[in-house]
Amino acid sequence: MKSGKAVGPDDILVEVWKCLGEAGVEFLTSLFNRVLESERMPEEWRSVLVPIFKNNGDVQSCSNYRGIKLMRHTMKLWERVVEARLRKVVEICEQQYGFMPRKSTTDAIFALRILMEKYRDGQRELHCVFVDLEKVYDRVPREELWYCMRKSGVAEKYVRVVQDMYERSRTVVRCAVGQTEEFKVEVGLHQGSALSPFLFAMVMDQLSEEVRQESPWTMMFADDIVICSESRRGGGRWREEE
Repeated sequence: MKSGKAVGPDDILVEVWKCLGEAGVEFLTSLFNRVLESERMPEEWRSVLVPIFKNNGDVQSCSNYRGIKLMRHTMKLWERVVEARLRKVVEICEQQYGFMPRKSTTDAIFALRILMEKYRDGQRELHCVFVDLEKVYDRVPREELWYCMRKSGVAEKYVRVVQDMYERSRTVVRCAVGQTEEFKVEVGLHQGSALSPFLFAMVMDQLSEEVRQESPWTMMFADDIVICSESRRGGGRWREEE
């Protein structure tokens, strides 16, 4: 993990673990092995702090404010371990360019540009539907996440480990006048989580399977999607059904 990151509710910097060196590695290895064996993480990790920041625009509009979840760095390190193991067993489709190693927006733009040029040179029709899923992180149903994990071939033990991360999770919001009482968030992926991007890629991979079969040139970058079809009906029908 990079240095200089904001601290979570425990006020422990990630630099602390780096300074501990080999002793820190041994401690974390022992801790994470116990968490994996028991499938239960410490209760302290379930509390998340969310400071509120204002974007540009009308101060009266809630959409111009955003919250960033500050999680404990120890929890994030545990998530990195789980993510590394999930990536070894889960194969995400080639059409997904977001959160994937050695892929970027540049690759997706280049692929789309080459596709358009080939169709133009061949004087063939190509229809593209651009889809932007709004605030999708906050709207992913948890049951859908468990279903997509199992369908992707994730071992049941790791499904339970991830479920435990979401079990009894509590959030505190901090604003200009102070902090709220703790409350539960029972839908969506954890914002600020090191594991959430890959979980989201897994969900999108499963939910887009039928679309990709009908339109093989579909491309995705996280929640931004472009559906390419030789007929206007191909992409349009999917859009109308959604």
